[in-house]
Amino acid sequence: MAEGTEIRTGTGSVTAGTGQDGARPRGRGRHAAGKRKGRRAQAPPDGPAGGGKGGLARSSMLMALGTMVSRATGLIRTMLQAAALGTGLLASTYNTANTVPTSLYTLLIGGALNAVLVPQLVRARSTHADGGSAYEQRLVTMVLCVLGTGTLLAVWCAPQIVSVYMENSPGHHAAFELTVTFARFLLPQIFFYGVFSIFGQVLNARERFGAMMWTPVLNNAVLIAMFGLYLGILTVPDRVEDITSAQTTLLGIGTTGALALQALALVPFARAAGFRPRPRFDWRGSGLGGSVRAARWTLLLVLANLAAMTVVTRYANAADDALPHGGVGYSAYSYAQTFWMLPQSIATVSVMTALLPRLSRAAVEGRLGDLRDGMSRTLRVTGTVIVPAAFFFVALGPQLAEVVFAHGAADPSTAVPLGQMLQALGLGLIPFSAQYVLLRGFYAFEDTRTPFLMAAATAAVNIALATACHLLLSPRWAVTGMAGAYSLSYLAGMGLTLRLLRRRMGGRIDGRRLAATYAKLIAASGVAAALGWAAARGVSGRLPFTAASGTADTLVALVAGAVVLVAAFLLCGRAMRIDELRRLPGMR
Repeated sequence: MAEGTEIRTGTGSVTAGTGQDGARPRGRGRHAAGKRKGRRAQAPPDGPAGGGKGGLARSSMLMALGTMVSRATGLIRTMLQAAALGTGLLASTYNTANTVPTSLYTLLIGGALNAVLVPQLVRARSTHADGGSAYEQRLVTMVLCVLGTGTLLAVWCAPQIVSVYMENSPGHHAAFELTVTFARFLLPQIFFYGVFSIFGQVLNARERFGAMMWTPVLNNAVLIAMFGLYLGILTVPDRVEDITSAQTTLLGIGTTGALALQALALVPFARAAGFRPRPRFDWRGSGLGGSVRAARWTLLLVLANLAAMTVVTRYANAADDALPHGGVGYSAYSYAQTFWMLPQSIATVSVMTALLPRLSRAAVEGRLGDLRDGMSRTLRVTGTVIVPAAFFFVALGPQLAEVVFAHGAADPSTAVPLGQMLQALGLGLIPFSAQYVLLRGFYAFEDTRTPFLMAAATAAVNIALATACHLLLSPRWAVTGMAGAYSLSYLAGMGLTLRLLRRRMGGRIDGRRLAATYAKLIAASGVAAALGWAAARGVSGRLPFTAASGTADTLVALVAGAVVLVAAFLLCGRAMRIDELRRLPGMR
């Protein structure tokens, strides 16, 4: 939840709202300036940070730095987690239980909170006579009440909830029971996700962004310490039956405690920004109910994504049941997607977050040419990172998986399937990123219905292909096939999105220019990936100082392959006159 709008799961990201999307329900807030009842607009509490180029630059830099540190510490945490729990069935009991709270939070209120309630909160600060104070108090009270009740019910129904994600068969009852035990420890995270989100948005409404970007680092720091303690003091088990109650308790309390620290750390920042917590239950007639109803399309979009995620999780857990020590199921898939989505998170999301307000203004003012040019430029600029990254995963996925995950409870043999999943996911990064950008075109028109239809279509294709992989492939290859199915589903979704957006924009998508740029990027990346793969293969096993360590040998091969791939891509891009690359320093 560090991003505020995307809930990371083992099978993708569940888009939960509009902190990045900017979508708003139709017809709301267009005349806010005329409804201020004579009250002057309040100055941004942050002073320079709220406006002005200098303050905006400082805020953007602080947010970017916080995101980078959060990502870096998150990767360290993931590596230690894999070393502590491995990539097999034992790890999947923990990872499955850790997926459930994010899903339930989104279904309970997360989608509505980010999609409609938060924009309403910002509007209330500008239009209400009290500066939106009463609305904020009602919103915080409602969120905490809904999530507190939902959390208690979820803990009570933990076995039934876990049964949706994992089969409780006689042969695998121990894994099911361990997952239920983990779930009872981890389900209270539902409440703390809500605390983090609502207090973070209270701060965002006051244009104070730093705390929400930096507090996830506290979460990662606690988890790094927890997994380090687990590895350093306790005997690391490799079977479900061998894990002790002390280890289960450490993992459960430590994981939920880390998120609680992240969430509660925002409260003093909110108070310092001027928010005064006060329970208010006078919800009737306050507009909250209408806001939730207006979020129906976003809630349905979330539900479609969660449906696909749940199906894939259940199938992946079945592969873990069949080969509990093979690293072929849910945990391997979740780790693979963590790395696969990094380029998207760093490049595409950051660019679109900055550009979306301009796109929205262009759409409102009928400047379709500017909207087209903005989206085209975004696709072309982000493509210079996304396309070579996709080919990098195809060429060097196995080496990356072994270097990062073949430690502790995992070994090189169990890292192999994970690397192959990275390869299967690889090229799917291109349509995945492109569709993210294209859907923001609909959000610029304040259209949330069409993105739901696209999500439903993508989810349907993903479910159908994943089911075919589950039924037709052996457990060893089923989840690798599902990774490829995920990529194909987004390719289909991107095609449909392009068609509908072209119709919405009167055919103005800049298709020829985009096709030419991406053809060059794919050609340059393909050549670079082949040379990088050959370099990695050529170096592997040839250096005497790596002979004693297989991981060291793989690391050298990975570095050699990556250096050759990047250099070859830049040289090919220059030779092919890819404009977006030629503007980079040193490429002219």
